Amino acid sequence: MSVSDKKKQFKPLSAPKGVPDYLPPESATFYKVRQTMVEQAHLAGFQHIELPVFEDTSLFARGVGESTDVVSKEMYTFADRGDRSVTLRPEGTAGVMRSVIQHNLDRGHLPVKLNYYGPFFRYERPQAGRYRQLQQVGVEAIGVDDPALDAEVIALADRSYRALGLSGFRLELTSLGDHTCRPQYRDKLQEFLFNLDLDEETRHRAQINPLRVLDDKRPEIQEATADAPLMLDYLSNECREHFETVTGLLEDMEIPYTINPRMVRGLDYYTKTTFEFVHDGLGAQSGIGGGGRYDGLMAQLGGQDLSGIGYGLGVDRAVLALEAEGITLEGTERRVDVYGVALGAEAKQKMARLINDLRARGISADMAYGDRGLKGAMKGADRAGARLALVLGENELAAGTVAVKDLAAHKQQEVSLDQVVETIASRV
Repeated sequence: MSVSDKKKQFKPLSAPKGVPDYLPPESATFYKVRQTMVEQAHLAGFQHIELPVFEDTSLFARGVGESTDVVSKEMYTFADRGDRSVTLRPEGTAGVMRSVIQHNLDRGHLPVKLNYYGPFFRYERPQAGRYRQLQQVGVEAIGVDDPALDAEVIALADRSYRALGLSGFRLELTSLGDHTCRPQYRDKLQEFLFNLDLDEETRHRAQINPLRVLDDKRPEIQEATADAPLMLDYLSNECREHFETVTGLLEDMEIPYTINPRMVRGLDYYTKTTFEFVHDGLGAQSGIGGGGRYDGLMAQLGGQDLSGIGYGLGVDRAVLALEAEGITLEGTERRVDVYGVALGAEAKQKMARLINDLRARGISADMAYGDRGLKGAMKGADRAGARLALVLGENELAAGTVAVKDLAAHKQQEVSLDQVVETIASRV
């Protein structure tokens, strides 16, 4: 069989279902969104933490909650070669908490303020905005039960979206109480639910964690639970005061919000302040990010009994929200500032040196490769979104100059070879 015949037997491969590719030029928007969210977190004093992509399965079973859809239906879990059960991370908070406990970060100055980003994995039914590999930027502030910290984290998320230019979103807010008032509410909610005609799986969920039933998106369940008791009506005095302080601080910061008393979110560890950002331009997958307080999680994972609050902002969803609002982020249309065009071998050698010197000065630069003529090479400058093009041909070599073309102003000047780097540095 010939080599060509063998090649014909191989079919092109595709990415796994529900795993998006971000390709140029659209990938520039993805990168800009993620970097903007990270920069906002760093401005608020959050420091970077790099997390493992997979952890022991027990971490998520204990931390996220076995009754959640995330743990019971959506995790990518497998046995490694040592027959240990490991899971691709479905969310970030449990991993951060594990790391804080393991490395004794909670023994120093509090709160511990950490920021992370990267892919997370959930076996969901793929659709627009819902992926099996999803990208998030998250923060966690651990160790202090202060409503001012809740307000800071929420304000940071709000500012991250506004820094992108987004405006068509809303902040929904509630309180899920704590161990002092949740038990009483749980009893009332179960009493209500057990009087409904529920299917066996939903009744079992109501037995284990009745709040999960309120998170059920099926229309018939939402209709049946429309009159269910609400956690906000059963808050202890301390939890109510905490929540009122948070909302008061948000009002002082002029951050608009709406109270959503039926909000549950998909993770069991949330207590007290819980929030979600919703963008109606995205259809069914309207949640673009959210989070909340998780008092008790650290103790549940074997650490001190310290509180914490955090969020996860969806990078994928934010990209879709920008598309829905027709927003193009500044700079995403430009790959480089300077593009070099060299005509001939000697010119290419000198141009390669110029491009390298520009990059050493922190100026983004590229050049045409191959044997394209001037017209074809200038098309490359346009595709790169360059501000300036450098043209070096026989005439320029003879004169010891470079033609510097301003592509926006359609102007050109001749600059000596030994001055071109300084000239461009002063303009870019």
